[in-house]
Amino acid sequence: MPSEKPLDRFFATSWRPTTPHPAALQGGYASPIPVRRTHLGHAIASEWTKIRTVRSTVWTLVLMFVLTVGVSLLLAIPLSGEDELGVPLLAGGFFGLMLGQLCIITLGGLVITSEYGTSMIRTTLTACPQRGRVLLAKALVFFLLAFAMTLAACALSSLILSSVLGDMPVDQFADPDLMKDSVDPETGYVIAKSGHWLGATVGAALYVSLLGLLSLAIGGLLRHSAGTITTMVGVVLLPLIMALFMMGDSLQTVREKLIEYSPLNGLASLYRIPMEGGDDATGWPLLGLLAGVTVAALIAAYARFSTADA
Repeated sequence: MPSEKPLDRFFATSWRPTTPHPAALQGGYASPIPVRRTHLGHAIASEWTKIRTVRSTVWTLVLMFVLTVGVSLLLAIPLSGEDELGVPLLAGGFFGLMLGQLCIITLGGLVITSEYGTSMIRTTLTACPQRGRVLLAKALVFFLLAFAMTLAACALSSLILSSVLGDMPVDQFADPDLMKDSVDPETGYVIAKSGHWLGATVGAALYVSLLGLLSLAIGGLLRHSAGTITTMVGVVLLPLIMALFMMGDSLQTVREKLIEYSPLNGLASLYRIPMEGGDDATGWPLLGLLAGVTVAALIAAYARFSTADA
């Protein structure tokens, strides 16, 4: 009997039949990577990674911080050389944030329109087909980031103004209605009460963050960076510009309403220097109005995001 060949011995000892995976019997592919059900947290983590790793995000937020704090400091230094103060103690923070809010508005639009410009939105929707979840994650990540950074800038600028201008007496020619809640009756010095601090920090940060969120919603509707930024700049500045050219008496009511409900007047009212609406305007009602408009814009953006192709 001939001896067994080495190759035959190898196959006889090393090869054993195995039971195939059930997925293989059905013609499918069994991935060695464990499959987990995705949820909103995964989408938030993805959006956070995207927004923090883009260089423009860092530069935009740094510029906002520098403008908000820097302009407040530049206003506080010359005012500290005066003998009296004729405006609320924290009012100078408005002029810095008036410029800084443009950075937040720009960033809000770019969060979504930049993905359409680079076609990255196709990859995003492939990874997460639930479009409502994607939009919600973008809105949450942007709003929390914008609020945290704006709050830090507003708090620092308010601390600077309070420390530099805190021991100044009120100007005798100042508007008494404007300064009625900003003067210590015992010393006659200009002070900032808790309501002033709340409006100049938390209120102002919420207001600017909502403007940025509105820009994100407009970006979801227009899907174009330049168009979104131009639209939002018009929303912020156009009411006041239109009011400047309404000189006739017949247009007085329209002019007053344009100024009263303009975004800049809402922000100024939080600093207790309203342009229209009475000296007792605090800005909180206009903040609620802005929140309602922003929610409506987000609903419209969700409707377009869910029905239109990427």
